[in-house]
Amino acid sequence: MNSLKSIPADEIRRPVVAGQFYTDDPQVLTGQIDGFLEKVPGEKLPGEIIALIAPHAGYVYSGQVAAYAYQQVRGQPFKTVIVIAPSHRASFIGASIYDRGGYQTPLGVIPVNVELAAAILGRSERINFYPHAHSQEHSLEVQLPFLQRVLGEFQLVPIIMGDQDQSTCQILAEAIVSSPGEEKSLIVASSDLSHYHPYDRAVEMDGAIVEAVNAFDPLRLQESLQSRESEACGGGPMITAMLAAQRLGATGAKVLNYANSGDVMGDRGQVVGYMAAALFAPAKQGDGG
Repeated sequence: MNSLKSIPADEIRRPVVAGQFYTDDPQVLTGQIDGFLEKVPGEKLPGEIIALIAPHAGYVYSGQVAAYAYQQVRGQPFKTVIVIAPSHRASFIGASIYDRGGYQTPLGVIPVNVELAAAILGRSERINFYPHAHSQEHSLEVQLPFLQRVLGEFQLVPIIMGDQDQSTCQILAEAIVSSPGEEKSLIVASSDLSHYHPYDRAVEMDGAIVEAVNAFDPLRLQESLQSRESEACGGGPMITAMLAAQRLGATGAKVLNYANSGDVMGDRGQVVGYMAAALFAPAKQGDGG
């Protein structure tokens, strides 16, 4: 167990996009996230949530879409969250896990689950710790304040993907499912969809991803991305989460919300797509359906 008191200051990854992608004022940030969550219909999916897919743009653009994913796990007893995100700034082989210390946001420090991180690291030589992969990356950081609001205290396994090819997705998914922690973990895949196409073209491209996710078909998603029928900066994290969720008992997926920046801001000339989805296992007998 990695307690906050035992974390050395130089092992805390400080926020780098607070004040840019989201406010750095803790009180304002709390109110903004709670406001997003309150606008999400209260209906919960049947069964057990295994993984979520959420966007990672600035909150003014994609925060409301992200809330549709996070509302599904609000108040649930997840003790560890594995966040898988794409690298926008650093180039490296395979995937990188921040395996020490913690991640800080304006809402506090989230300790890394160092035992689980080490277990996943040990599964493949394509999984390592590259400090530069994490130092400036926003796609993982922006998920964390939402998680802090819906889960309270939890531990984190932060994973950044440098490669998003089929092999890396399969290796990382296998490493995650073969490294069980003491408690059930939630998996979060961080991804935006198409970038800077006219509105109608973006909706068409993003629709292919929505269909593949709703079908819970990671191969179909991979083929759609490879053929350039669709685009997603976090295609690898989405596919990895789907593969891992399947191994962990998930049998279904549902896209909870889709929008793009044209819907939010009104400018439909060049838009970015956002999607929230959940991957879930069947409801167990006796758990209320």
